[in-house]
Formats: sequence, structure tokens, C-alpha cells
Amino acid sequence: MLSVNMLQPYYVKEEDHSIRVVLAYQYFSLWLDESIYQFVPLESREIKVNRKTQVVENKHAIFVFQKGKKYVHMSLADLLKLDDFYSRLQSIIYPYLKTDLHEIERDEMNEVIIALEKQNVERLIDLALEAKDYQKFMQYSTILNEM
Repeated sequence: MLSVNMLQPYYVKEEDHSIRVVLAYQYFSLWLDESIYQFVPLESREIKVNRKTQVVENKHAIFVFQKGKKYVHMSLADLLKLDDFYSRLQSIIYPYLKTDLHEIERDEMNEVIIALEKQNVERLIDLALEAKDYQKFMQYSTILNEM
């Protein structure tokens, strides 16, 4: 049976589009074949998560675990299949995603507001055309062109 014994990041680095969870020797271990295998940073040592989509970007990264002279190589994709690994990873990255999600929601709201303002100006242009008010038509057309 395979499960996570311990998963704590050595540090977490925030970037514009991703979050990097860097792992170190004493902070990551697996329970495998009734023994604890310690993570050793021989190949990969970080997990990179896209901030917007929350998808792990380096699923093909290989992590090495050691117990005595025995080494076990596991891909990040295989580790992500473990419920306890995935839930622990989510709890690590959640605080870093939270602010970014608010920014994304704010950006989406701004886009909706701009689209509604544009529709409103187009409606005012239609009303000016119906009233045959050239001055208002030109005023609203200028506003629409500036949007």
C-alpha cells in the first residue's frame, strides 16, 4: 500500500502565473510496503501549479524516495492519483490561490461591466437615430469609438 507519510514544503514561491512548491529531504516521505521512504532531491524537487487553472504543470517530473540502499522512482502524475497527496497539496497551495481567484473574479466582473456599458451606449445611439438627433448621435458614437 502506498500513502503519504508527510508532505510539507521546504518553501513556496509565488510567480505571476504559477506557484512552485519546493520540497526537501526531511519534509516529504511516503509509506510504501510497510516502510517509510524519505524523499531525496536527486531528480525533481518541485511541483509547479498554474494559478489560474489550478492544474499541476509538471506531471512528468520524477521524484526519488530512499530507504537505506533501496530507491523508488515515482512520477508526479502517479503521486497525484493518491487522495492524501492531492488533498495535502491543495491545502498547501490554497492560500496562494485565494488572492489570485479574487483578482480573476474582479477581472471578469470588469469585463461584464464594460460590455454592459457598451450595450448601453449602442442603445443610446439607436435612440438618437430614431429621434433624428445628429448631435447626440455624434456624441454617443464618439464615446463608443473610445471604448
